[in-house]
Formats: sequence, structure tokens, C-alpha cells
Amino acid sequence: MKKDFKKILIIQTAFLGDVILATPLAEKLRRHYPNAQIDFLVKKGNESLLNNNPILNEVLVFEKKDKIRNLSKIISKIRSNKYDLLINLHRFGSSGIISFLSGAKYKIGFDKNPFAFCYNKKVIHQIGDNTHEVSRNLSLIEDITDSKPEKPRLYYSKEDEQKVQPLKGNSYICMAPASVWFTKQFPEDQWVELINRITSKYKIYLLGGPGDSTLCNSIINKTENKKVESLAGKLSLLQSCALMKDAVLNYVNDSGPLHLASSVNANVCAIFCSTVPSFGFGPLSDFSRVVQMEAELQCRPCNLHGYKACPQGHFKCAKDIRVEQLVKVLSEVES
Repeated sequence: MKKDFKKILIIQTAFLGDVILATPLAEKLRRHYPNAQIDFLVKKGNESLLNNNPILNEVLVFEKKDKIRNLSKIISKIRSNKYDLLINLHRFGSSGIISFLSGAKYKIGFDKNPFAFCYNKKVIHQIGDNTHEVSRNLSLIEDITDSKPEKPRLYYSKEDEQKVQPLKGNSYICMAPASVWFTKQFPEDQWVELINRITSKYKIYLLGGPGDSTLCNSIINKTENKKVESLAGKLSLLQSCALMKDAVLNYVNDSGPLHLASSVNANVCAIFCSTVPSFGFGPLSDFSRVVQMEAELQCRPCNLHGYKACPQGHFKCAKDIRVEQLVKVLSEVES
């Protein structure tokens, strides 16, 4: 089924990584509908991810604080834009209400959304079968585009590249040690051990937001390696992408920086603690390695997103990952 869509809206108002994993839709839609206006709705805080994106006409922002008032405002804005096609990747109520009241002529989304009854086409969303989230997302538009794979893509600017260029003088490694969820975060002392095992020929940059600076500084204070620098809170998301792009290797948790690496095809080693790659949120770079505990653990995975603390109190899913596993990945990318 191919329609002549002239105005298209993509909705993904979840986390940072979810927005990145939605970008393949914009890439594919642009090729199939080269003259269409493509807009993208995100929650406030994620809009900077889509800066410089040449495919997008407008990035709409939904402020989830004071939700009722701002929901009304964004619905009014969307209705006034008169979209021919709306694609909702978010599976929860607020985006369902937006879709329901959007006035869009043709609506597509996942069956798990409580407002899925309003979609002209709904697709099953199933986690745990090794299907990547990007593939699940692309299945929404398969019948109006094609079934070919597509990777996430972010666009950093020349200014972003210039900002990080002075940091690229020598070979370097990036590490993003923090996560919103404790049980997704490789433990601090094991980050320290990893850094101590890395040869002095590499500079090491610790990446993160302003709230991650305490963790990064604590790691630096504990390590014996003198070639470690914290950039937490000093780079924007797209500047971080520009730095990660040319790193020898990027060590990340199952968190937002993993998807930043995928968006620029940066070499990546993804550490999975309480979550598992079969959920569908693993790395997509050409050089991608996943490291996780080698033994089976009855309580793993404990949750799709993670917890603020290990429900069992032992956190073996992280503590049983050997630093040698991570060092081995560095040797693989060097060879």
C-alpha cells in the first residue's frame, strides 16, 4: 500500500535511546517520500538530538511537566499542521491521546498503546525474541516503504566537530560509566579496574551529563591511570557523538551512550548487567561487542529497564563480569 503522504509526523516521547532508534524511520521515509514534510515529536530534553538533521522540517517538543495543559497545547499544534500520516512509536497513554486527537488522516502504531484502537494500522510489539527495536520500529512502515534494514543516524555539526577536535590529538578511548538505572550500571570499582588495565598509549575520556560528574571524578580519584579526563557535563550529546566516532573503542552500559555510538557507527563494547541483548536494544555499529556475565543467573533479566537497586541484594549480574572480558574486546579492535 503506497499513499501520497505530503505531511508526516513521527512520535517518540520516551527516553533518549528510544529517539535515536526511531531515526531510521525518518531516513527511510525521506527516500520514499522525497517531497514530504517530515516532523518529529519528542519529549522536552531530547530535542537537541535532532539538531542539524537535514531530513526534518520541524522538531516538536512535548513538555511532560504540567502534563494536562501541555498535552492540550501540543495536540492543538499537531491538529493545525494537518498531517496525512502519523507514526507513533511510543507505547503509552499520552502519545496515544495525541494520536487519537491529532486529526491525522492515516495513523500507525504498536498494539500495546492503550489508544491503539484509533490506528488505521497497528503492529504487534514483542520484546524478548532477539528482534532489534529498530526492526520493530521499521515494521510499522514496511508496507509503505520497503523491508530493507536501516541504521540509526544523528547529525553533528561542523561546530560540534571543532569543539572536540583538540581532544583527538592522540589515540583515545571513551567510557560512559553512568546509567539512569543502577542495575544497568557496571560497578564503579570495576570501571576503576578496567582503566588500570589499559595501556598508557591511550587517553581515556569519561563521558556523561552534568549529573554524572560526581561518579566520573570518583573513578578518576581511585584509578592509578594518569591519562583519564572527565568530560561529564562539558559536551552536548552531539559533541559526544563527534568524539565517540573516532575513538579506538567506546565502553558503555546498556544505556543512552550505547545508542549514540550506533548513530555514528562508532566502535563499541556494550556491557549488559541486569538486562539482556535479546530485549532488542543492543549495539548496531560495524564493530560491536556485547559483554555480560558468562554463567546463567536465575534472576536475570530482572526487568526491562532496570532498578534503583538489585532486588536480590547481590548484583551478581554485574559483579560477575570479569574485567578480562572487556580488555579482550580492546585487543580485538586493535588487531
